Amino acid sequence: QVQLVESGGGLAQPGGSLKLSCAASGSIFSNRGMGWYRQAPGKQRELVATMTSRGSTTYSDSVKGRFTISLDNAQNTVSLQMNSLKPEDTAVYYCNARIGLGVVLDYWGQGTQVTVSS
Repeated sequence: QVQLVESGGGLAQPGGSLKLSCAASGSIFSNRGMGWYRQAPGKQRELVATMTSRGSTTYSDSVKGRFTISLDNAQNTVSLQMNSLKPEDTAVYYCNARIGLGVVLDYWGQGTQVTVSS
């Protein structure tokens, strides 16, 4: 079993910054990549940023140039530096890890609230 523990959410003012971190533990035989998704009230969960174990990144258009993802394969940790925050970034942010050798499974953290408000 794999567990993901997130930290770093909270309240920020528009234009401010926050950093999210996530650590994976348990039976991690092959970490294919990790990333962040978010879900705002009344909306579907959406991709924010992901990074594969080979370093390939994907960002949502809405966060490009403002958010930066980093992945430490050896420690199985992923971080998301969020700058120039906007009220529309308010959501619950979920850490994701894709783990497996033949069959790759998705694992999720419990979510951390990010609120951007003045």
